[in-house]
Amino acid sequence: MTNHLSENQITLIVIKALKENKRAELEAILDELQPYDLAKLYTLLPAKHRHKFLLSLQTNQLADLVEELEEDAQQLEVFNTLGIEKSGQIMDEMDNDDLASLFEPLSQSTIEGYLSGMKKEESEAVQQLLSYEHETAGRLMTNRFVWIPDHYTVRDTVEKLKDFAEYSETINYLYVIDQEKKLAGVVSYRDIILAELEDKITDIMYERVISVPVDMDQEEVAKIIERYDFLAIPVVDIDHVLKGIITIDDIIDVLIQEANEDFEKLSATGKSIDFETKSLVAAYRRLPWLILLLFIGIISGGIISSFEETLQKVVALAFFMPMIAGMTGNTGTQSLAVVVRGLVSRDLDKQMVIKLILRELGVGLIIGVTCSVLIAIIAYVWQGDFILGIVVGSSLFLTLVIGTLSGTIIPLILYRLKIDPAVASGPLITTINDIFSLVTYFGIATIFIKYLM
Repeated sequence: MTNHLSENQITLIVIKALKENKRAELEAILDELQPYDLAKLYTLLPAKHRHKFLLSLQTNQLADLVEELEEDAQQLEVFNTLGIEKSGQIMDEMDNDDLASLFEPLSQSTIEGYLSGMKKEESEAVQQLLSYEHETAGRLMTNRFVWIPDHYTVRDTVEKLKDFAEYSETINYLYVIDQEKKLAGVVSYRDIILAELEDKITDIMYERVISVPVDMDQEEVAKIIERYDFLAIPVVDIDHVLKGIITIDDIIDVLIQEANEDFEKLSATGKSIDFETKSLVAAYRRLPWLILLLFIGIISGGIISSFEETLQKVVALAFFMPMIAGMTGNTGTQSLAVVVRGLVSRDLDKQMVIKLILRELGVGLIIGVTCSVLIAIIAYVWQGDFILGIVVGSSLFLTLVIGTLSGTIIPLILYRLKIDPAVASGPLITTINDIFSLVTYFGIATIFIKYLM
């Protein structure tokens, strides 16, 4: 029914059904919508229709809607609109890790108010997740998974699956625990299907289980899942007791979050700035870096001023100055992006670092030779001065090699010092390379000044 309708058309139909109290027609439309579409529809509805719209949804639909809403304020708006009792029922249906993420910035009293409407075991599970450090495996994991005692047979396992499969967030793996609730093995659904009903789980499970500790950083968890191509990974405490699992959908969220954070650092904004950020807040978050770069930029001005005599004698040098500074900054930023992206996806050893530096040196040499020969020819044809072509070409060659190496080595040094390499932001690299390029350019020009026309 809704396959060929646009979001605006569906919104208008829903508004009409709400106004005319056509519940059957409304339910027919809503039953065909995916959770994302329900959340999108909610945001498109005028505020005066949202309450009635929420009341027309089933509890599981409300839980899906809340989980798909992008803004925390919108999620809390739904809870506040429906009241503690109904919100508690919705939260019981939601993934506890999503609730923990939502409640994290709230005060303890506010959190307790929301949790008061939930079932006791669900409320305790959310509080347990909140006790773990931010951006760790413990905070990211969910307790919605199926575990199997090691004394079970395949028949016992199938019976348990029938009772708990709907409760589980994922049905890719079954985790086996011993009497002390320690992780003992893992078995896939494929293994269950192929086994005989009377087979023991311990006979078909894999005992070598890849797991992560509750305090592992979420970026490291993402690397492990990517390395082994898992759809989920178990989380254990210091005693190897199974505490939860982390699923691939949560890891995708982590990768997007970390990529956004790195981009913010690369662009020297430091904190999140989106379409909804107010001008004053956005300016406040950008200004510290820009003011620092402003003062560093004054150094560039001082360098130009110190070579004023050279510029006065050969005015043509000024024409090529922005090009040389810009090209150096660009190649440095390119190398920086390559290194930062590589550090996110893999661990670097000494051999890999040397290989990377040599590779980027080779890139710098190739780019330098190509661009410097080209600009030298242009300078000679334009001014008819062979020496000017040599000065501009050699300067560009050296600065491109320096820019490429600085964009490679600076983030590697920061990584070695346990500092996030993304803080070596594009503007910082560009400004430093500006200084290198101007010193090199005017230094070479001064050496050859007596030969320039």
